[in-house]
Amino acid sequence: MSKIELRGVSKAYGATLALRRGDLSIDAGEVHVLIGSNGSGKSTLCKVLAGSVRPDGGEILIDGKPVTITGPRSARDHGIGIFYQELSLAGHRTVAENICLPDLPATAAGFVDRAALETRAARYIALFDTVSGDGFSADTTVENLRADQRQLVEIMKALATEAPVLIFDEPTSALDRAQVDRFFEILRDLKKQGRSIIFISHRMDEIFAIGDRVTVIRDGETVGTEKISDTNPAAVIRMMVGGQDELAAASSAPPAVAASGRPIALALNGLSGKNFANVSFEVAKGEILGFGGLHGQGQSAVLRAIFGVNPVASGEIMLNGTPFQARNPRDAIRRGCAYVSGDRGRDGVISGRPILENVTPIHYLRQKLKLASPSALAERVKPALEALHTKFGGLSHPINSLSGGNQQKIVIARWLIDRPDVLLLDDPTKGIDLSAKADLFSLIRKLAAEGMGIVLYSSEDAELLNNADRILVFNGGQVRRELTGADRTRYNLYQAAYEAA
Repeated sequence: MSKIELRGVSKAYGATLALRRGDLSIDAGEVHVLIGSNGSGKSTLCKVLAGSVRPDGGEILIDGKPVTITGPRSARDHGIGIFYQELSLAGHRTVAENICLPDLPATAAGFVDRAALETRAARYIALFDTVSGDGFSADTTVENLRADQRQLVEIMKALATEAPVLIFDEPTSALDRAQVDRFFEILRDLKKQGRSIIFISHRMDEIFAIGDRVTVIRDGETVGTEKISDTNPAAVIRMMVGGQDELAAASSAPPAVAASGRPIALALNGLSGKNFANVSFEVAKGEILGFGGLHGQGQSAVLRAIFGVNPVASGEIMLNGTPFQARNPRDAIRRGCAYVSGDRGRDGVISGRPILENVTPIHYLRQKLKLASPSALAERVKPALEALHTKFGGLSHPINSLSGGNQQKIVIARWLIDRPDVLLLDDPTKGIDLSAKADLFSLIRKLAAEGMGIVLYSSEDAELLNNADRILVFNGGQVRRELTGADRTRYNLYQAAYEAA
């Protein structure tokens, strides 16, 4: 009998179906690997089991009995603990306090039992004492730790639950090899104790080093489970792809004509900075260059460094054949560089302000305007809004009155009033519907055909395969492989990302 079984679990967020049919069966004393592409639904399935997401359908069985998990506390009561991919630490608290945070020991008077807290935390800190590094101790404030040390604290916090079932969602992404090896030793000890482990990773070597079985999720559905001993990396990737080796769905137009021989719009030579190193490439005028690979492998960091958001440590950037080192985004804008973020809440919309104000700030900056007639501005912005089929009641309406897709269209339209030379797209379709995506990519191909140099990072492989002339696959902050021509297939994109990992 399985320790944990999930049958037909589904979850939708509005019109977005995150999980169509999630099936998973975990045995006692097993490390069960869960793998799938970005957005496949694997993290959603684990969050359902951990109680942080309420499913729309399906059932969960523990030791063969149906259960209802109503929240994180309910999950803990059923013996389930989780390490979250997005760290859930309290930065202003100590390492010891964070480790014990899910269940702080208390005195009879109801206060935190400091002695018991320190004793419990010391047990888990000791597990990693040879690899935790300098400055790591029970009384260190978490915000003063390195990224790898914070990840170790999150692992210790999950282990401290002593749960029979533990879920680890990409726990090794920030760890070095010695830390990973020690963590795997701990997982093997937990297996011997009969604990059940769900392990999500994008690193193929880790999957085959620690896993007993692997389940593949594709497009929100469980597509198969195999024993690790009976499969190989190529077969796992083939399950993830589902035999779809074509560029992508036939609904989109082909990418722009190859840009060989055209003038270079943007060139990087050995660029290094925070979260990326030694990145070199060229983008020709009229070319769409894609950035692929798994989440958080340096793609966004490179784009933000080019745009002057983040500092550059070393290397060279050339824009239209001349040295380009933006001191800040304002400098980059004035010199003909544009940047569109998928995080419109952080980098895009001016919340609460009218649509007209949201669509014109770049025009003000490029034209050095101090005052302008609203009616004149309205005429100036209409072609840009129409190019994206933007739906809105009036330019005086607040930006928050629009749907997410139309808000993103406003953010993109602001760059079309005064055309830039280079357009940097940082996962620009995140959270928008299919119709808005189609409008956006139709415009991107049109801009490329008119001679603009475009760099597109997307977490969706179909967007890259449909629209990019070339794809640079990132891992660990570096470009690991370039896919061109007939090599731009879904299988090769997955293989490059996962084999590099």
